[in-house]
Amino acid sequence: MDPLQSSSSVAVAILVAGGTGTRAKQASPSDSGRGEEGLPKQFQTLGGKAILRWSLEAFKRDPRFGAIVVVCAPEMRERVLACAGSIPLLLADAGETRTQSVANGLRVAAGLGAHFSFIHDAARPGLSQVVLDNLFAALDGEADGTAPGLPIADALWLARNGQVQQAQARDGLVRIQTPQAFKSSLIQAAYAALPANQVPLDDVAVAKAFGARIEVVRGSPELEKITWPEDFDRMTRLLAPQLLPRIGSGFDAHKFAPGAFVTLCGVEVPHSHGLAGHSDADVAWHSLADAIYGALSAGDIGKHFPPTDPQWRGAASSIFLAHAGEMVRAAGGSINHVDLTIICERPKIGPHRDAMVQRTAQLLGLRESQVSVKATTTEGMGFTGRAEGIAAQATATILLPADFGTALI
Repeated sequence: MDPLQSSSSVAVAILVAGGTGTRAKQASPSDSGRGEEGLPKQFQTLGGKAILRWSLEAFKRDPRFGAIVVVCAPEMRERVLACAGSIPLLLADAGETRTQSVANGLRVAAGLGAHFSFIHDAARPGLSQVVLDNLFAALDGEADGTAPGLPIADALWLARNGQVQQAQARDGLVRIQTPQAFKSSLIQAAYAALPANQVPLDDVAVAKAFGARIEVVRGSPELEKITWPEDFDRMTRLLAPQLLPRIGSGFDAHKFAPGAFVTLCGVEVPHSHGLAGHSDADVAWHSLADAIYGALSAGDIGKHFPPTDPQWRGAASSIFLAHAGEMVRAAGGSINHVDLTIICERPKIGPHRDAMVQRTAQLLGLRESQVSVKATTTEGMGFTGRAEGIAAQATATILLPADFGTALI
């Protein structure tokens, strides 16, 4: 599919998500009490969904954007794709500095032919349609580029070593936010002309050094950048709708068949047999997908992926689970926690548990602390006790807007 999806698509969004977020190490107490070890802030949760997802949704809603480019570290590509779900995007590798990252994103975007380029920090989740409309209006005029900004309301003082020294005039000063938007040809040329040893303040500085005319439009408090741990709770209060919990349960079972491994939570576990099924027979992810569908009151796997349809024969169960997770996000909700119990006499699950947790978390865009995988036996009783197959049961806790209805079913 051409990334520029319609004739009305005139802009490309470049989301800079390559930072490490060292100052914002922990998530909001309302989400988890602490962040996953080493997880950059753009992938932590705010109001029940990843911070990056907020901006992806804002650009996806506006038909003037034909493509979204996300600039990220190579090792974070899977997590970016999990955050995006069904939102199509292109990826660019992050550089050592923000300037290098933006330049990499512009190179990917250059071949798309979009007239305007919007460069946005992924750590600013509160992007509204009003701000986008104002930026487009400025670009449709005489401006080469534009950015949202807020006037300085507080008194400004120069301070050194904790001591107030001298008052500073604040007339005409603004706090510039993102997205910063430009005519694509201009910002590409401006970055190409930037000396390698220069570290500009932002994209506006790059464009101004190239002689561009930049206009400021009204910014928004919701566009504040998340920098410190306490910012998560503040932004949650500003942005998040009222979310209510839903709980769903799922159960599945598959009998053994000839094979050399079984697939559980996307992990191939060596065994004397395989599992029989229309797809890859991943009994664990089947039960989890059904639990999520159940929490949505959206039926089961068979409703969305009928076993009578030959296109799903041998399909990877990651397709089913990713679809269930995307349905939650499309409803404006998020997955809070999932709990899986695998029931079998063999193979042994313990040696593979960590890999199963990791794969499930990556696929659903969750922290590993939000995923539980357990195993048990039936003490020799029943079909699992006789080693005829494997069963799994799952529980999913999701958060949905208070006014969630049945439109997705």
